[in-house]
Amino acid sequence: MNLKSIKKDIFAFIKIISIVLITSAIGLELWNIYAVITNSNLPSNLNPIFWIERFAMTSHFIESIIAAFYAPSRQKIPIKYATYTFFVGTIGLLELFAQENDS
Repeated sequence: MNLKSIKKDIFAFIKIISIVLITSAIGLELWNIYAVITNSNLPSNLNPIFWIERFAMTSHFIESIIAAFYAPSRQKIPIKYATYTFFVGTIGLLELFAQENDS
């Protein structure tokens, strides 16, 4: 196995994990919003998890804005690549900027 195939395998694994975790974070936030609307109480031991998921969602959102800004210069559709980057995170940005180096 060479370094490129290892990197490809690790990136694929991270992408899958990231998509699952960001989707779960969206679900948690929707549950939290539902609880606020219905005046339900959530377990207090979930508060650290909510802060972690909010930090992750914020950082992924910032990364998606960066991807949307730079996507046209790499011949990518901005909204499509921003959505992709939101779900896969930093890997999406690395792929976007690696395309410039490969050209």
